[in-house]
Amino acid sequence: MSRDEKKVKPPDACELTPITSVANAEVKLLRSLHQRKYRRKTGWFLAEGMRICIEALQLGYAPIRIVYAAGREAEPGLSTLIAACQKSGGRVLPVTEHLLTRISRKDNAQMVIGAFVQKWTKIDEINACLSSAGCWIALDRVRDPGNLGTILRTADAAAAAGVILIDDCTDPYSVEAVRASMGSVFNVCLAQATAAEFSNFCQIWQGSVIGTALPASIDYRQADWSGPLILLMGNEQAGLSEEMMGLCTQLVRLPMKGRSDSLNLAVATGICLYEMLKV
Repeated sequence: MSRDEKKVKPPDACELTPITSVANAEVKLLRSLHQRKYRRKTGWFLAEGMRICIEALQLGYAPIRIVYAAGREAEPGLSTLIAACQKSGGRVLPVTEHLLTRISRKDNAQMVIGAFVQKWTKIDEINACLSSAGCWIALDRVRDPGNLGTILRTADAAAAAGVILIDDCTDPYSVEAVRASMGSVFNVCLAQATAAEFSNFCQIWQGSVIGTALPASIDYRQADWSGPLILLMGNEQAGLSEEMMGLCTQLVRLPMKGRSDSLNLAVATGICLYEMLKV
């Protein structure tokens, strides 16, 4: 073996000295990823738990950091994550359970936390990558990360092509949204657009745009869900803006038979997606 080959050989995880200080630069970096401005600055995000990190790896996301509870190297799957992280040039960080809790910001922290690089699809690439039967979900100013994560999970289950985030939407790569997505954030394409960019895109879109709105006259069960299409959903409190409604080829309503006059955004999105699947 040459001197260069010896030099690049990564250390075995068991040989790494556990990190114990909250002042450690890597710990500070990982903790900062709970804030959107640092996720934007680095282009990274956190995913918690062995299952979600293994799924990410299977979907082509190699971790750039793996932090785990020191002494748990024999846990099934951890050696695979460690090897993938080292192969991609990332860093493996054994830490104390106290530090794992500080990084996670949860009392019952997962044994493994991974840091991954965000992936975005440009909105002008959507027409080219969409099949004739496909569907994108467009979300106008959605603010709740739990709703967004649940929509990503539902989009994944319904085999939707991806999600377009319009204007000031919550971050799909926040810890809360990633957690609510149950790993689907790794399997659903994500695009961003201003209202003006989305409006321009709709002018060249080769399919339908179906929006949900209270004043709509078409029952969602009578809508034409044949693809390709964009399902356009509005803000949790205000719904779709007048501008967004004007972009729709169809506006549909979900009838309310009880006292409540509206549904949770993620629930309404799921109902519409599964109605689309019946076509």
